[in-house]
Amino acid sequence: MLEAMRKEIGLRSDYLGTNQLNTIYFGGGTPSLLTGDELKGIFETIHRNFSVDPDAEITLEANPDDITAERLDEFRIAGINRLSIGIQSFSDEDLKYLNRVHSAQQAIDAVKLAQAHGFNNISIDLIYGIPTLSEEQWEQNMETAFSLNVNHLSCYSLTVEPRTALAKLIKDRKVTEVDDEMSAIHFAMLMDRASWAGYEHYEISNFAKPGHYSRHNTSYWNGEPYLGIGPSAHSYNKVSRQWNISNNPQYIRSIDESIVPFEREELTDTEKFNEYILTSLRTIWGISLRKLFLEFGEKSAMEFQRNIIPLLDDEQIELQGENLVLTRRGKFFADRIAADLFQ
Repeated sequence: MLEAMRKEIGLRSDYLGTNQLNTIYFGGGTPSLLTGDELKGIFETIHRNFSVDPDAEITLEANPDDITAERLDEFRIAGINRLSIGIQSFSDEDLKYLNRVHSAQQAIDAVKLAQAHGFNNISIDLIYGIPTLSEEQWEQNMETAFSLNVNHLSCYSLTVEPRTALAKLIKDRKVTEVDDEMSAIHFAMLMDRASWAGYEHYEISNFAKPGHYSRHNTSYWNGEPYLGIGPSAHSYNKVSRQWNISNNPQYIRSIDESIVPFEREELTDTEKFNEYILTSLRTIWGISLRKLFLEFGEKSAMEFQRNIIPLLDDEQIELQGENLVLTRRGKFFADRIAADLFQ
């Protein structure tokens, strides 16, 4: 698999139309299982095919149970300068519900160990709306996160995906299903407590200390092109979107024949418009009315401005200069508001 991924990097070195990389992100699976030598091999291939900004943000997703002193040193030596640790909860009861293998104490120890080994740029993932998560425990989860002095939080409401083990357990009534009202209460608590702790709510699910926004994800929300490597990886170049097949053996066989196995869709003007609305509305910067006019034309911009009037009247969105941003109230309905504004 790693050999195939390294080969794909070479096959797709011209996809972005530029040789300069400003961010690199290892995610979408369990990259924290990679050894130092395996990471070194990937980086050598990247540097052979791309110019990497010396100040590039290089993130690796890690599970708490994969984090050891030896592995952290290997990550740092390989070039990783940011960790995203999938903690989910500091409650063992929640972790059991989520079928996670690490414990709450392991999660705390993992963050402290990473900091002790020179990782100062750390993001942690937390999930709220878990049926086993009380308001008191959610408050404790947040306090624990703040006390660890991490500079970035990614917090998501629990969603149950179809055809998953959790979906089946809920269907069979073996575990409690998600309560949307409780999720909304947790989200309100999160916005208040994170603000008091000095975090900026710069995207619906992301909070950061000043100067520590995720550069990689911010580029995505701002519509910058990106290249995805490996099975199921998605890529975007402002004109089209493509995604590699998800079957591992087929992916490897195809790459071995120097063929990148992907599906591709050309984006229509309507799809580009809707995607801009969806991604930008989620951010602190919001939707630029000027950009709508320049990139999508007067007709689209005027229609959009007519559609926002009810949302402005209902105080779900507000104008800040030439940008349209969600109010606190609107943040509870971000996806629905975006859908209302689609062409």
